[in-house]
Amino acid sequence: MASIQNLKKDINYVIGDIIEAVYFWEASNNKKSSKDGSALIDDAIATFDDLIVKVNNKKVDSRAKHLKTVRVELEEKATGLVERLNKLG
Repeated sequence: MASIQNLKKDINYVIGDIIEAVYFWEASNNKKSSKDGSALIDDAIATFDDLIVKVNNKKVDSRAKHLKTVRVELEEKATGLVERLNKLG
């Protein structure tokens, strides 16, 4: 149970940090509500929603394996979002 809570917290913190970084980038570059920033935030929110749905899915054969794949997916998607954030300029 603690593992599931930690995974949910990790998802929340990682995606939240990415969204916060977008807002920081927009503020520091005087680009309030930029198209690229808004698209990145929308994708981050969609990623968050998708991952939480997967964590809450209890109808899988092996819950432990399923949660490990969700953790790997979080790392992959977060890396992709951070790469997109780094390309903003």
